[in-house]
Amino acid sequence: MCFSTNVKSCYTVMKKSFTQKVHEVVKEIPKGSVLTYQQVAEKSGSPGAYRAVGSILKKNYDPSIPCHRVIKSNGEVGQYNRGNEKKIELLREEGVLEK
Repeated sequence: MCFSTNVKSCYTVMKKSFTQKVHEVVKEIPKGSVLTYQQVAEKSGSPGAYRAVGSILKKNYDPSIPCHRVIKSNGEVGQYNRGNEKKIELLREEGVLEK
């Protein structure tokens, strides 16, 4: 909850809070496992914000946050900010996809 009278300031604080929650959830995905964007949104406290999860992860370059372990609900791997081939390679190395 934000108590500032500045709406933009409150929005920024709330956005950072959701971003932090997303990063925390994704950090907990074990090697060899995946979650969907929707599952990450649900676990972050905003079930309908799965597109926002994608936007947040698109901007992530922190190697401690394994965003390659987040996939689309239909089973497709989805986008990756280091290239889809790299995402597929990482998921194969972790045993999620067949080699």
